[in-house]
Amino acid sequence: MTRFDLERIGSGLPFADALPTLREALAATGTAVVQAPPGTGKTTLVPPAVAVADGVTGRVVVTQPRRVAARSAAHRLARLTGTEPGGPVGYSVRGDSTVGRDTRVEFVTPGVLVRRLISDPDLPGVGAVVLDEVHERDVESDLAFALLCELRQLRDDLPVVAMSATVEADRFARLLGGSTGDGHAPAPVVDVPAVLHPLEVRYAPPPATRLDARGVTDGFLDHVATVTADEVRASGHDTLVFLPGVREIERVVRLLSARLGEAAEILPLHGGLDPTAQDRAVSGSGRAGGGSRPRVVVSTDLAESSLTVPGVRVVVDACLSREPRRDTARDMTGLVTVSASRDSCLQRAGRAARLGPGRAVRCLSEQEFAHLPSHRSPAITTSDLTTFTLDVACWGAPRGEGLALPDAPPVGELARAESVLRGLGALAADGRATDRGRDLARVPADPRHARALLDGASLVGPRAAAEVVALLASDRRSPGGDLAADLRALRSGRAPDARAWQQQARRMERIAREGRAAGSPAGGRDGREDTAGLVIALAHPDRIARRRGDQYTFASGTGAVLPPGSALVGREWLAVAEVGRAAGRAAGEAGAVIRGAAAISRDDALDAASPFVNDDETAHFDGRSLTGRRVRRLGAIELSSTPVRPSHDAAVEAVSTAVRAGGFPALGPDDDALALWRRLALARRELGEPWPDVSAAGLAERLDEWLGPEIAALAQGPTIAGRDLGPALKRLLPWPEAGSFDELVPERLKVPSSSSYRVDYPEPGSDGAPVLAAKLQECFGWTTSPRICGGRVPVTVHLLSPAGRPLAVTRDLEFFWREAYPGVRAEMRGRYPKHPWPEDPMTAEPTRDTNRKR
Repeated sequence: MTRFDLERIGSGLPFADALPTLREALAATGTAVVQAPPGTGKTTLVPPAVAVADGVTGRVVVTQPRRVAARSAAHRLARLTGTEPGGPVGYSVRGDSTVGRDTRVEFVTPGVLVRRLISDPDLPGVGAVVLDEVHERDVESDLAFALLCELRQLRDDLPVVAMSATVEADRFARLLGGSTGDGHAPAPVVDVPAVLHPLEVRYAPPPATRLDARGVTDGFLDHVATVTADEVRASGHDTLVFLPGVREIERVVRLLSARLGEAAEILPLHGGLDPTAQDRAVSGSGRAGGGSRPRVVVSTDLAESSLTVPGVRVVVDACLSREPRRDTARDMTGLVTVSASRDSCLQRAGRAARLGPGRAVRCLSEQEFAHLPSHRSPAITTSDLTTFTLDVACWGAPRGEGLALPDAPPVGELARAESVLRGLGALAADGRATDRGRDLARVPADPRHARALLDGASLVGPRAAAEVVALLASDRRSPGGDLAADLRALRSGRAPDARAWQQQARRMERIAREGRAAGSPAGGRDGREDTAGLVIALAHPDRIARRRGDQYTFASGTGAVLPPGSALVGREWLAVAEVGRAAGRAAGEAGAVIRGAAAISRDDALDAASPFVNDDETAHFDGRSLTGRRVRRLGAIELSSTPVRPSHDAAVEAVSTAVRAGGFPALGPDDDALALWRRLALARRELGEPWPDVSAAGLAERLDEWLGPEIAALAQGPTIAGRDLGPALKRLLPWPEAGSFDELVPERLKVPSSSSYRVDYPEPGSDGAPVLAAKLQECFGWTTSPRICGGRVPVTVHLLSPAGRPLAVTRDLEFFWREAYPGVRAEMRGRYPKHPWPEDPMTAEPTRDTNRKR
């Protein structure tokens, strides 16, 4: 059995002093949380220390958040043990594995560990697990941590160590120890303080903005290159530059090469490089002739904490980060450039002070730095969770319920992911994985890509399906958005990334051949132009799109436009793999641009998205008549529409929709029906149950009950007549209370002259009062204002002139006659001399007649 020489491996590493504390923690609880800043040696020293701990007999699996970090850590530890990767130390990442029978420490990515856990939760042959850089909070790291916390309840012989470079150690210690209410103590924390030399921090704000609607501005990248070149010339030290993505790295590398020439070695570092180029950037052996040329490594944030670049004494930080974001409205998920968090910037700066006094330059103002977010957002709260949702369903914890996740996933995003997976046949109605889902989960790819690979192999052949899926999984940015053209370039070997794509395609082809059912056809369309579109449609049936003018409508209901000059312009049907946000008119009304797609035929679109195809009968009510159509759709894309006589259910739905939107008036009632509606509304407002709710929602809820016969007739062709709506509305009157309705809420009220007048009731939903309008002379002697609803509601009386114009509005007739009438009499008797204006109206005889007729 391999014995690691910890004294030799830990020579000069600050973490060596913490080894006794780590051993005590593992001996006591089998768990530990290590908190140690970057550069203290935890990644190098903890795995072999765990491997030689008492009771650990199997392989120690160590996670690193990125493939390049896993390979680099394995190479470094192997070098310190005097061996090569594949011996006592190995690694396994997507598409690349170097392990042997004697491997005791294996570095893997969190995704590899999650696949193994789901395939065999007991982790046979594994003696311990070390989760490194858990503070980075990507989805697979969080999930691997949660699954191991649950596995520890079944395998208490499995030591688990979580390592973090930030202050979240206590949080992970509580979760790992099971101290969430079950009485367990937190896992022990092994805290190693930073050992840094003096660090000078300088701020170099750019003359223009860092970000605009398109992303990082070219002017800001020029500024970063200028600052870096000045620092290299002034110090002569190896320099590490932090930028958010590949485009920015490539531009700054070009600018630095032009400005520094042979005075420095300029090296890019990002996940898209081949392993040789990555190893060159992190090897620390770039200086030729004993260190005559400084090295400038231009990197993404993978060099922030999970990867060490040796020899660095200067850091130039753009203070930007690329984080996953989910745009639910447009059904897009992608990486978005944002300001980095303060804790990330602090870790980046610390890289300059590991070997001696260092210098960090932040390309923003000190005031801007103070306003940066304190911590980065956990990826589980902002990412597409389709893979996560399938993984937890296969584990037996649908939606992650009951798992010790550091942060709960958003409910809305889980629901969307479940909908996608049900469309793939991967989830049952209760959220648990189907056999189909378990087949997809065994493929080391996004479930949508896995579906395209396995189903596409039977339609177009394993090789063709694998090539398209390898293209989709490569995250390459298509220059023109035409993925079929990209596929041709990759097949010919002209594309710079053709070699990496070919390796991935061969790997996917092996998986496709193993996963294809015995006896299934090999496919007869290998090499055809439409292969790419069909396989993409299998991966993203919800993104099948049909042209509507200048815009494409997706099966999901969202829309996007093609970029100007795209070779796909004019194609009727597209299978879309990538959609991005774009500013201005270029994004169309939908605000989205198609970044990667391939043409597809209508028949292939229908085959690939067969679960989305449905025939639906719709009806529309315009206030009088009803029309019906039978519509065939692919999701939200209308394929055909035929006029039909609407069914009763469709008619009820159409009328109900109209009523919910416009209330009772949407049915076109006559005046009598409107008056009855207002009377019912007042009875409901003042008396409550059992009087019916005649609001828009209330009427729509009971529509078939009170308007059923009229709707049945409407479906046969005639319009609804306004005069029919009053009798229909009366069907809502409760029995036996209906007998007192006219007394409680009268249609008309009698005035002292023996005339009766209609009561005007307020609009439903308002708090207005009923109104009675009558000529003043007809109300002589009326001293008590009328009340309705059993005396609960006073009626407002409008007293009119002989010409029918309002003279007064009152609810207190006695007060009016006594206080206001004298003034009205003085003004009106000269204007209307033919009508009576007695001095004492409370004793005068009410009349409708003039003085002559009397």
